[in-house]
Amino acid sequence: MNFFERQAAARRSSSRLVLLFGVAVVAIVLAVDAVAWLLSGSPGVLLAVTLATLATIGLGSLYRLASLGDGGDAIATQLGGELLVDDGGDLDLRRLRNVVEEIAIASGVPVPKIYVLEHESAINAFAAGYSTSDAVVAVTRGALDRLNRDELQGVIAHEFSHILNGDMRLNLRLVGVLFGIAMIAIAGRKVMEFSVVGRRGRSVGVVVFAAVVALVVGSIGLFCARLIKAGVSRNRERLADASAVQFTRQTAGLAGALKKIGGLPDGSRLASAGDAEEVSHMLFGEGLGFDGLFGGWLATHPPLVERIQALEPGFRAEQLDALSRRWLQAPPSGLHEDLHLGLHAPGALPSASAEHAVTGAMVSTQVGNPGRDDYRRADAIVGGLSYDLRALVADRERVVPLLLGLLLDAREDIAARQAFEIGARLGKATAIEAAHLREQHLADLHPMLRLPLVALAFPVVRRRPRPQLEVFLDAVNALVLADDDVSLFEYCLSRLLTVQLRESLDPSRHVAFGRRKATDLAAEIATLLAVVAQAGHADAAAAQHAYLAGMQRILPREHVVYRPPANVPLALEDVWTPLDSLDPLAKQLLVEAVTVAASHDGRVSVAEAELLRTVCGVLHCPLPPVLDHA
Repeated sequence: MNFFERQAAARRSSSRLVLLFGVAVVAIVLAVDAVAWLLSGSPGVLLAVTLATLATIGLGSLYRLASLGDGGDAIATQLGGELLVDDGGDLDLRRLRNVVEEIAIASGVPVPKIYVLEHESAINAFAAGYSTSDAVVAVTRGALDRLNRDELQGVIAHEFSHILNGDMRLNLRLVGVLFGIAMIAIAGRKVMEFSVVGRRGRSVGVVVFAAVVALVVGSIGLFCARLIKAGVSRNRERLADASAVQFTRQTAGLAGALKKIGGLPDGSRLASAGDAEEVSHMLFGEGLGFDGLFGGWLATHPPLVERIQALEPGFRAEQLDALSRRWLQAPPSGLHEDLHLGLHAPGALPSASAEHAVTGAMVSTQVGNPGRDDYRRADAIVGGLSYDLRALVADRERVVPLLLGLLLDAREDIAARQAFEIGARLGKATAIEAAHLREQHLADLHPMLRLPLVALAFPVVRRRPRPQLEVFLDAVNALVLADDDVSLFEYCLSRLLTVQLRESLDPSRHVAFGRRKATDLAAEIATLLAVVAQAGHADAAAAQHAYLAGMQRILPREHVVYRPPANVPLALEDVWTPLDSLDPLAKQLLVEAVTVAASHDGRVSVAEAELLRTVCGVLHCPLPPVLDHA
């Protein structure tokens, strides 16, 4: 499956979750009603108990979903994660940051926040969030200590597949929905713990009896919740393993991490088992472990040996015992192993003037589907950023003028107007700094380094308070509107910043899977294709032919006359939200149509490729850093 098909599958899984939730609720209500009928035999009591049960489950789910409004941060902090702001010279943390940044750039998504579970000695990790804009990646200290770079890369690539495939949204919904199903048992346990301590009497006996009934009936809910979680999770874990291998183009790293989980005493089981129960389906490895009659049914991950054998078919369970005995004598050290692995040769960036041929199908295949070459190119991109630029994107105060500097015009009169807009909102000092940074670091920046620079800056910018981010976004939009001759790339870059930062501010508001059809949005599609065709073709007739070719790819039966909008690029303001609501498979055709329109003259320049990546980013179709050649 490609990215769009996986998105469609995630949407179907979300619908399936709603159905399973309904079945579980019916089972719980029937169990509670059966007890109420045996005790009272009154229809009035039965109705009251039914309503009370439904209210408990519904309010529990709504409460938990509301508590997850902050997205990935809420889960990471719940498990005791500490935000990685500065590595402080810790080589393990520096290696983790480098791996996450390179994989994010290779995937075409903003760099996520990084959390470390310092008090967990097991090997585990997870990704959480509603979208790529609020995603976090968390890794245990055990993973940092025990895994070498290839193994850590395999684990992080596994987690990025969850980020790209829409799994994170489904996982957060699972947490909220399943909390409601478990509410009856939770209520019974709390009553047992706090209501009858040190008390006697008949009324207390009634309360205790009710609590016991709630615990027994609630166990049905817990069992249903775990079954649903396991059923939804196991197959997606297999897909994530396969995606990680496709990304890294080697199985040794991921297989090595799984072997260390199986061969080391701590394995992947988290010490905070109470919190791990709720998020066990998000973890890289089993966070709890289930034994007994229903253990296989309740496991959120495929058996460990099965996962290893999918990567190394000749592997046998006995080999884990041998590894376990060896590591018992000398536990592995990830950094020590790195010394013996050597470094891979980085890829090279094409020249700023390079051109090559692409096809729509090739580009849509690359979306959300990075490979080993993309990872090597990301390494080259990070290496192409100077030490000073890397320091600037990590500086909480200077990163804002740096990003504003990307949008400053080369013409002095326009730049002066833009400086006035910055000064009016953020102060004259910020305007001067933005102009200085553009002159010193950004004026001759390779076109392929602009979006990665934004991706690296994103986790630093999003840590600023909401009022400051609102002012920053206002300044970004003011720079775009400072004249009537804004390049399409500058406009799309500002739009991408706006979309990603607003989603990071209110992540739970941006969780819906698109359902609209292309035929419903013919006017919006026509506007986008007309703007892209006009931007890539100086000749009006060539632009019209490019537009028609793009429309033929997505709406072959529709006839929408080519009318290039006069107010480019502001005409796009009204198309992004509707187009982002397209069904995943319709969005695939849109990406292919935009590619066809941009490349109708047979060649795509680096600048045009970066424009295509920016458009894809706004539409939540992450595109790797370098387009494959036809």
